[in-house]
Amino acid sequence: MQQSVRFQPESGRLNERSKAFAMTQDLSRYDPVWRAAEPYLRARKNDVHIPLSFDWCVRLLGHFPQANRDTCLLAILLHDIGWWAIDMDTIIAEGFRSENILQSDVRYRHEAEGVRLAAPVLQSTGWDAATIAQVCEIIDGHDTRPDPRHLNDRIVRDSDKLWRYEVAGAAIGCDWFGETPAQNCQRNENILPKFETDAGRAMATQALAETRRALKVHVL
Repeated sequence: MQQSVRFQPESGRLNERSKAFAMTQDLSRYDPVWRAAEPYLRARKNDVHIPLSFDWCVRLLGHFPQANRDTCLLAILLHDIGWWAIDMDTIIAEGFRSENILQSDVRYRHEAEGVRLAAPVLQSTGWDAATIAQVCEIIDGHDTRPDPRHLNDRIVRDSDKLWRYEVAGAAIGCDWFGETPAQNCQRNENILPKFETDAGRAMATQALAETRRALKVHVL
């Protein structure tokens, strides 16, 4: 795995500062893409997962001004729309409750379908060919490719994970994986080393502590 981007977080208030940063951003340029992609978000709780991941991506981008904001935000917005083309029972059985889930056939299929669906969404909303190519490169392999190709890819991968660490993500994760909140929080703790950026890992660590406290996992 490529070395993670270095970041030295100040203690305790990282997520509060990142939320404040996100609230200052004008994101209206992406509204046409949201509208065009909306039919594909009504599958596999993507209408929860993707907006939350998008927000985490905005916050994470505040630590990486050298990243391409359009590429990252468009990629996180569209990265999982390929699940729309797959039956939910198959998604759960093969994508979440099988062995080696990140290399399952359904994972590769949702990436390929994501690229197929994302390109016309971006074309119809006026994005240029270079941006479309960059976004589709990230979507293709965002779950199954062992290592990220560049900083934009790392940011999208971390944003895709970060939503799991808040209460809503844990609740949905419990359903997908068939787990209790305590088990799901432990699963998420176990994947903290897989974060690609130190900023993302620090955000996840803080969010996980808040979720454990909110869900009373120390007693339930």
